[in-house]
Amino acid sequence: MKKKILHNIEWGILVCTILLIAIGLLALFSSTQNSNYEEFTKQIMWLGISIPIIIVVVLIDYNFLAKLSPIIYGVSLLLLVAVLFTQPINGATSWFSIGPFTLQPSEFAKIAIVLFLASIMVKLQKRGRDEINRFWKLAIIFSIVAVPVLLIIKQPDYGTALAFLSALIFMLFVAGIRKRYIFIAILLVIIIVPVAYFFILPDHAKTRIDVYLNPDLDPRGAGYNIIQSKLAIGAGQAFGMGLLKGNQTQLGYLYPKTTDFIFAVIGEELGFVAAGAVILLYVVLITKTVQVAKTAKNDLGSYITIGIAGIFFFHMIENIGMTMGLLPITGIPLPFVSYGGSSLLTNLILIAILLNVSGRRQKALFVE
Repeated sequence: MKKKILHNIEWGILVCTILLIAIGLLALFSSTQNSNYEEFTKQIMWLGISIPIIIVVVLIDYNFLAKLSPIIYGVSLLLLVAVLFTQPINGATSWFSIGPFTLQPSEFAKIAIVLFLASIMVKLQKRGRDEINRFWKLAIIFSIVAVPVLLIIKQPDYGTALAFLSALIFMLFVAGIRKRYIFIAILLVIIIVPVAYFFILPDHAKTRIDVYLNPDLDPRGAGYNIIQSKLAIGAGQAFGMGLLKGNQTQLGYLYPKTTDFIFAVIGEELGFVAAGAVILLYVVLITKTVQVAKTAKNDLGSYITIGIAGIFFFHMIENIGMTMGLLPITGIPLPFVSYGGSSLLTNLILIAILLNVSGRRQKALFVE
């Protein structure tokens, strides 16, 4: 059985992940040389911690993981509530501090929401795929996502909350939601966005949107980071200024260069070719994830993998988009590349689940 799983795994997903991690470590090595490589060292430690966990997750059947999902979901909600009572870091109560490390429960909640939501959707469709379009069943699905999303907004962390919604949209689309609901959702977004901007969003969130629309509005304040990021990417040209030689990166003008703006570091020091390669790797990773969703042996596997695709898609688009000034800054990390132990571990577990589902695809039944 294990041979069949190994034979059937979509190894391209793992290759893309390894290459992205390697590029990320290279960028972290360069961007932390003035701080004794502290974050670079911690990232390697988190990578070492992640490897045995990945192996375990790949070997455990994802159907069993789905059975455990109510417990995982419940624990995640408790952690999201508990973290609200911690000391704020950079104005947000998003992390538990454990010695020199910090843990971000909203990252691990992504695993819980994808597994639990996929499990519930399968149960709601027992009598047929179109059952998902019943109003009360859609209400259950939205409620499952709304609880953690509201808790994450409370921190506040709007970027991560949007990643949950991206996973939900991908999963509902694959589940066969009717077009009329899609049109209603688009109409609601058109109505809600201006209302949220004028009456709901806090001042700092409004400022980010204003700066996105016009970075020169506050070039020394709220617009400073995005202006420096665009300068860094532009300065890299085709092949970059060279590792350890980026002006914005090494002179401290780019901030935070190890997390939100790591793509700008790559663009400045390694150039357009390397930055383009990073985008291409994400495109291949997400494309292969969608292919796994198409060939999964059951709906549960399809919903899990497409939900993961939604999370990776949003993170890629939002992080790279904000560093180039195409989207508002939300503090979303670039998966496998940005510094962050919770983010790295969570994303690698999601990759392990993808490998898990791909190894148990329908075509495995025909392997000798």
